[in-house]
Amino acid sequence: MTLPAELTDALAGLAGRRPLLVASDYDGVLARLRDDPAAAVPEPGVAEALERLAAVEGVVVALVSGRGVEDLRRTSGLSGPFRWVGSHGAEHDGPLAPELAGRRDGLADELRPLVTAVPGARLEVKPASVAVHVRQVADRALAAELLAQARALGDPSLTMKPGKDVLELAVTDADKGGALRRLVAELGAAAAVYLGDDVTDEDGFRALGPDDVTVKVGDGETAARFRVAGPEDVVELLGRLAA
Repeated sequence: MTLPAELTDALAGLAGRRPLLVASDYDGVLARLRDDPAAAVPEPGVAEALERLAAVEGVVVALVSGRGVEDLRRTSGLSGPFRWVGSHGAEHDGPLAPELAGRRDGLADELRPLVTAVPGARLEVKPASVAVHVRQVADRALAAELLAQARALGDPSLTMKPGKDVLELAVTDADKGGALRRLVAELGAAAAVYLGDDVTDEDGFRALGPDDVTVKVGDGETAARFRVAGPEDVVELLGRLAA
């Protein structure tokens, strides 16, 4: 596989800039999407490439995910001097406030009967949100109806985060764009790379500057500057940047 020439040129153009932030979503980018999220292990070569990048002076590697940080660490098995940002940025400096956790639990109690009634649907309770998954629902009309019901159930104070066969209802307004802006500011980053595949990653793409490298993984409309086909291309991209 070969990366687009424009992308390799852009990577070469920022590789020497310091501090450099290299940030990535996890599911669908560093790991293939799975019906069982717990089975989403990193693609071969991802761990090595991230460790090589993190070992370079002035380079900071960050994982920015909709998963909670604890879940992300456990599922990925990745370790190293990385920055871990979970729950779309709600988990950045510590756990969720108790009052927000209470709102999340109440929302889960409301959604659970709806989800249980649809074969194949799954309810996921995250640190800052509740997600309704319909990837394994065979009846696609029923899947769409469940997501519509979940959206209608949410009150105006919730933040809706639609994704691929999932609707996440968050009890905070944190998003990946805000998380990336915060990382860039904390590091005083001279340049940044961000890799993402889903609707929630568009906030991240839009948050970075015109000279940063933003990469959409897979199909779909995007604000990213560049696009690659899948996680196998991400491995090549990370390896090229590390080199």
